[in-house]
This record gives sequence, C-alpha cells and structure tokens, in this order.
Amino acid sequence: MPSKIGDSIIKMVESGISQDLVVATVEDILKAAYKRKYGSDDNAIVTISDDLTSIELSCKKMVVDEDNYYDELNEIPLDDAQEFNDEAEIGDVILIPLDINEEFDRISVQSAKQKAHQSFRDIQKDSIYSEFKCKEGLIINGYFNRQVRGDIFVNIGSTEGILPGRLQSPRESYSQDDKIKCYVEKVEKGDRGVRVILSRTSPELVRQLFELEVPEIGQGQVEIVRIAREAGYRTKVAVRSSTIDIDPVGSLVGLRGIRIQTVIKEIEGEKIDVLNFDPNPVNFIMNALSPAQVIDVVVTDRLTYRAIAIVDESQLSLAIGKGGLNVKLAKKLCDWNIDVKTPAEFQAMNIPTDARDRAEAFFNDNPEAGLEEDGMVAAQAETQTVEQNVEEEEKDTGISADEIELSELPIDKNIVHKLQFHDVYTVEEYVNLTDEDFAAFGDFTDEERKSLRDVILQYVDIVEETEEDEEEYVCPNCGHPITVDMTECPNCGTGLSFETVEESEE
Repeated sequence: MPSKIGDSIIKMVESGISQDLVVATVEDILKAAYKRKYGSDDNAIVTISDDLTSIELSCKKMVVDEDNYYDELNEIPLDDAQEFNDEAEIGDVILIPLDINEEFDRISVQSAKQKAHQSFRDIQKDSIYSEFKCKEGLIINGYFNRQVRGDIFVNIGSTEGILPGRLQSPRESYSQDDKIKCYVEKVEKGDRGVRVILSRTSPELVRQLFELEVPEIGQGQVEIVRIAREAGYRTKVAVRSSTIDIDPVGSLVGLRGIRIQTVIKEIEGEKIDVLNFDPNPVNFIMNALSPAQVIDVVVTDRLTYRAIAIVDESQLSLAIGKGGLNVKLAKKLCDWNIDVKTPAEFQAMNIPTDARDRAEAFFNDNPEAGLEEDGMVAAQAETQTVEQNVEEEEKDTGISADEIELSELPIDKNIVHKLQFHDVYTVEEYVNLTDEDFAAFGDFTDEERKSLRDVILQYVDIVEETEEDEEEYVCPNCGHPITVDMTECPNCGTGLSFETVEESEE
C-alpha cells in the first residue's frame, strides 16, 4: 500500500497539485485508519520521504518497566522496546514502525486505498476548476488531441477542454497536435470531473483577438460597441472612438490592413466588416448594411424597432447578402427589424404619408440623402403632390393653431429630428424642458443645445406667464391687512364692507 500511494502522490504533484496538500491528505487518511483500530491517533506518526517514494506509519510509545506496563496504546515494556532499539531504556520515547498490511485488516486497508484515490480525485478536480474558472471568458491556447462524435478534445495543460461541434466554425478542420486558440465559454464541475467548454464561434473570440492586435482598445481610445457574427461566414464589428483625433475603423483595420488581416487569418478567412457605431439608429442601420450603399432609412415603428432600408436595384442583392446573411447580421447588430426594399417596392407598400413622415422624423439625419436618384425623385414628387392635396382637417398632428412648430424655424434638421424622437414638436414644449430632461435624452451635445437656444431666442418672443397680483387692503381704523371676504377686522373688530366702484363713461 505505501508504494502505491507513493506513486499516486507523485502523479498528483506532477499534475500541478500542491505537494503539501497531497501529503497532508495522505497523512489524514492513514491516521484515520489508525484511529479506527486503536480509538486514538494522538501517538500516530506518518513519515513521507523527500522523493515521495516511501511512506511509513509509526506509533510513538514510552518505554516502561514491565511491572508498570498498563497502557498498551502509549506504552511498551522494556524487553519489547529493545527488540526495536537495543539502546532503549526506561523513560525513553521510541517510534515503532507498523506494517499496514499486517496491522490492519483487509477491509480497512482497502477502504484506506479507496479513500486515498477519491481524495486525490477531489483535490485534482478542485485544483483544475480553480485554475480554469478564472479563465472563463478569456482566450487560451491548446492543441488538438482527438475527435469523438464531432466533438474535439483539446489539450490545454492540466486537463482536456472540449470544443463541441455546435461551437466549431464550419471553415475549420484540425489534425493531431494542431494549435487551437479558443474562447473559454464555460467551466463546470460535475461528478465526472471538470468540463472546460471551449468555443470558436463566440463573437467574444473576435473581440478579444482585436484587443490583442489593437493597442488603442486597451488604452480606452477605441471601443468595440457591438459585434454580430455568423461564424465561418461573416462578422460585423461596430466601433467608436473616445476622441475625434482617432479613426476607430482605421485603428482596427491597421496600416495596409495588417491588423484586421491577422484576425481574419486566425478565424480561417472569415470576412469582417468594421463600421462606425452611431447612436442615431437611422445612421447606424445605414452603416450596418455595408458594403451596400443605402439611399435612405425609413422608421415605420419606433416602439417595435421596425425600419425599411431603401437601396437602389443594383445594391439590393448586396444589401441582403447571400442567403440573407448581410441583412441578418445588420438586424442582430442594430437590434432592429430591418426590411430592405427598392424605391419602387417601397412606394408600392403605400405607407400612410403622415405616419411615415412622423416616424421618419424621429431619426432621419438627412432626409434628402440619395434623392438625386431618378426613381426616388419621381417617388418624392408623387408623395409631395399627395401631401399637398390632403385636407388640413384630415391631419391629426395634435398641435394647436396657436403653437409654433420647431420645424418652422431655421433649426438644424438633425436637432429637430432628435427633439421629435423625444416627442417635442413645438416651441412651447421645448421651453418646458429642463436640464435633467436633456440629460435623460442622452443624445444632445452642448453645441446642439446652444445652437437650438440661440435660434429660439432670435426668432421667438418668450413671455413667461405670471399670476396677477391680488389687490391688498388694510383696515381703515388700525391698518391691519384684511381681505375682501372679511366682515370685521381681525385685529380691532371694526366692521368692514366692500363696494365695487364702476367707472362712468365720459
């Protein structure tokens, strides 16, 4: 038994488990077996050699005269002690080695072996779990080991990680000892050990690959805001910069594309689109549909996040992408339901003009963009004709005749659209806004607010409503303040009466 346990100790230590922890576990197991037989382990001594190959169990006893020998557990007669040590004398304390196989019954020995192996497995499990749990959500390197029913087992050091088939990129294949860079999806501890779940399809893999290649990300100058990925086919990355001096797209692409090509090579040639993030959904949707050129984006329902992207006939297939992949990734990236239409298809949808214009005004930064296209010019002319023929009573704008619409003033259209998105359409509604309201909107710069305020002050006379001051009266006798509803002075008791004096016409 000692030699087998010694072999197990060496294996545990070689696997990376603390030697002190393993030795302490062995000592506890042997002392527990000793205690079960003798009732106490106070005098049990476990000795393990420095090279871990030898383990001894001894008991510590005091040498006594045979006539005074009473405690078999802690004492030994002199004659018996001298069989172990010729120089033993009465009063000495000696260590008496025990043969575990002879000292304990077979069941106790087997139980100790099983407990030792189980303890080693638990120690190993806890050690591996602690090692890899802190790596959850990070990238690690490993080597292809084997493949079983579509799942790849990767050697990642002290254990094997599993790369399930569902988390493998369809572009990739591996052979023995190929290096694999994986994202640690999850680390689980179960009855059969620790499972380290790896992924090659996670968008976070792309994010961290860029973080390794682009120092501006680590410095906080460039931020990857969102990623949408269809592993093996295409990835869209939305970025923004914390300063106008840095081009976030250029930072990720790198000089002559060297940075993005390094990431593309790591994911086996998967296409990557890097685009600017924009807090305005209209602009963001336009960017997200790249490489297609979008003429316009019409918001049809801002509450359910639905929009229509209008593209030229020649750009339709590019905007949709093979198998609908491009628009699918754009939807995922923007978190909007996007329909792609040509100008003719859009007009055929016959969206009510007032509803379309109101929804469009929430986001559209540049409603005139792309209208030089012949089809869109004709469509716009037709729309304008219809709008001019609509009777005023049929329009339900919710704005009274005595209110001034912001769109009637020479305010930047982008600012007007932002205000309309927040249900602010008139000067009167703007005047009632507070600094807290603008802070809650979150999409107005200080320059935009100053520009808006300057235009309002220049073109609108804002008159603050004040309540008319109530006329004050005093008692004619004592001068105490009184009101028209009093019949006597509350101070001196003088009777009071009020008369209305009408001015006569001359």
